[in-house]
Parts: sequence; C-alpha cells; structure tokens
Amino acid sequence: MLISSVCLLPALLVSAGSLAAVSVKDDAQRTITLDKPAQRIISLAPHATELLFEAGAAKSIVAVSDYSDFPAAAKALPSVGNVFALDLEKLLALKPDLVVVWGTGSGKLLVNKLRDNHITVFESEPRDYEMVATSLERLAILAGTPAAGKAAADKFRSRLSLLQQQYQSARDKPVSVFYQVNRKPLMTLNDTHMVSAAIRLCGGKNVFGALKEISPTVSVEALLAANPDAIITGGSNTDSLNEWRQFSVLTAAKKNHLYAVNGDWLNRAGPRILDGTEALCKHIAAAREK
Repeated sequence: MLISSVCLLPALLVSAGSLAAVSVKDDAQRTITLDKPAQRIISLAPHATELLFEAGAAKSIVAVSDYSDFPAAAKALPSVGNVFALDLEKLLALKPDLVVVWGTGSGKLLVNKLRDNHITVFESEPRDYEMVATSLERLAILAGTPAAGKAAADKFRSRLSLLQQQYQSARDKPVSVFYQVNRKPLMTLNDTHMVSAAIRLCGGKNVFGALKEISPTVSVEALLAANPDAIITGGSNTDSLNEWRQFSVLTAAKKNHLYAVNGDWLNRAGPRILDGTEALCKHIAAAREK
C-alpha cells in the first residue's frame, strides 16, 4: 500500500500542476490568465506558429493561419484564414482556450472581435531578440510546457550571444542598408521592426529607420538620396534588385551590394530570426569588406 501511494504521488503532483492557473503578460502588456494550461490553441500568425512549436506546445495546437508552413507538422493542421480574411465561425467551432495573434495593424481589430466572442487572446509582436526569447517562455507557461520553453529560450539566447560577439567590432565601420520588403510600391521597415534589430547587430544602419510607420512606402527618389551601401531584400527572387543597376549614382548597385535573404527567416519574429541574422550579417560583412 505504501509503495503504491509513493508511486502515485508524482502522477498526482503532475496532474495537480496541469490544472493550476497560469498567468503571463503578452506583448501588449495585458495580463493573460487561464484557469489551467491551454489544451486547444489557435495560432493566427506564422511566426506565432513557429514559437508555439518551439515552446513544446505542438500537441495543443488545433489550427493555424494561412502561410503557417514551418515546421513541417504545421502544414497538416487546419487553417482558419488570416487576420485579413478570418473564418470566425470555423475558429469558434474549434472552441480554443487560447488564440495567439500578431498584435499590429489589422490584428488589433481582430483581437477586439475575438475578445467580444469571449476568446482569450495573446498578442504577439516581438520587436527585439529578448522578446523572442521571452515569447518562448511565456507561451510555454500558457501551454503547460514551461521546461521546454525555458530550454528553447536558453538555446536561443546562447546562439544570439555568439552572433553578438562575432559581429561586435562591425559597428565600428557601419554599413548603410536599405531593406526592401516590396518593389512596387517600394516598401521598407523602420527601426521598431525586428529586421532593424538584426541590421544593427550586424553593424548596419537602416537608412529609413527613423520613419514613423513600421512598414512605410518610400519613393525611388528618396532611396537615391539616401544612397545606401547595400540593398537587401527578404526573398529568394533577386529580379527586383537587378532593377537598381540602371541607377549609376546608386552605390549599392555600382558595387554590386545587392543581396537576398530568406524572408521567412527575417520577416517572421520567431526562432529562425537567428538564421536570418546570420545570413544578413554575412552579406553586410561582404559589403563592408568591398
């Protein structure tokens, strides 16, 4: 009897822990509290999907948004649309106890709609590396996988530290960078976006970083006036970059400092941002050396 009771004790403790209330703050600084760890989670952003999987919450994810294509297991999950075209009826039918949303732009309107339907929402909008790390920890707490989340965050911070050390001296000789999100219209990102944090780590300076909008549209004339040392785009298609070669006054074109980085790595504020940062740093270093 005594042996049986001792053997049952760990199981009872785990069971009790799994039923305990959990609480964290999201990126909008709202306190998110659940009576118990979430068992039915829906991700409404590709970066959030990646964060949840890395945080050990795979078993609790019941649906994702369009374009949630990493890791491979995410492709097998049903989609409920995206922040611009959400299938609210389908989402509600899945009875989620937590929805993770990209908390900017149209996402704000969606957040209000979900809360009106009594859905608990975690707004995710990492703006720097530490926010990515704490996202792993916070989402893991809400999913009841704190150990997995901490391990993932520690791994992320360790790799980040190595990159910071590797490119620490690069800041002594900054490279001016234009980050091209889209060619027509010509769009970029300002310094509040995660991509600019990566540019800074690599010893670069975003030529349009001071603009107020997070994803502003700029003119060709403004780009020519800024005359960056390098132009970088998030994507594998470099055709749009080749268009800049016609401008003989453009330093980046004259010196062939036209580079492409996997957009999913850089534009998604998830764990793979370090893959994107590493690739970005190599391109910026090449421009600096030349």
